[in-house]
Amino acid sequence: MRLEACLPQPPVSPLPRRITVTRMPVIVVGADHPLGEVIARKLAAPDREVRAFVSSADAHGPLRSLGIKVALGDLSDESHVEAAATSCFTAVFVEPALGDGRELAFAAPDAAARGWANAATGAHVQRVIWVGSNAPPIKGTQMAAVAVESRSPDEIAEEVAMLDDLAQLPSGDEGGRSDSNP
Repeated sequence: MRLEACLPQPPVSPLPRRITVTRMPVIVVGADHPLGEVIARKLAAPDREVRAFVSSADAHGPLRSLGIKVALGDLSDESHVEAAATSCFTAVFVEPALGDGRELAFAAPDAAARGWANAATGAHVQRVIWVGSNAPPIKGTQMAAVAVESRSPDEIAEEVAMLDDLAQLPSGDEGGRSDSNP
C-alpha cells in the first residue's frame, strides 16, 4: 500500500457556480400604446419574462423580436387580460391605452380599467403598477401608481422598471395609491 493513499487528502472544492437571478414574470397591458411600448422595451431583458397584451396586430412583431411574449386581444376584455396575466407576479397597466381612440368592444374605458383590476385578482397577480393620470381602481394587492403628467416616456419607463425590481412596493397613504415620484 502506498503511503499517499493513507494520508488525508485536501478537500476537493467544487467549481464556482454561476448564480443566476431570474426576475418574476411581468405583463404590460397596453404595450401597443407609445408609452406602453417604451415600458415594455425597458423591461425586456434576458433574465426577465416580459409579456405584452396588445390590441394591434402591428405591435406583435416588434415586441416579439425583443423576446417579449405577446397576447393579442381587446383591452376591454377582462377574461383575455386575465388569461394573459396568469402566473405573472407584476402587472403594469398603461391607462392611456384606454383613451387613445382604439376600439373597446366589451366596455367603456372606466369599466375596462375596473376589468383590469378584476383580471389582476383573477390571475393572482401579486402587485400592480398603474401608469396613468386617474386613481387606479385596484384594491387588495401591492400597488404603485406612476404619474404621467409632464414626464417623458423614458422617465416613466425607468420608474416602472425600478418599481418592478423592488422586493416590496412602497406603501401609500391614499387607499393603496403609492406615487413613487416626488
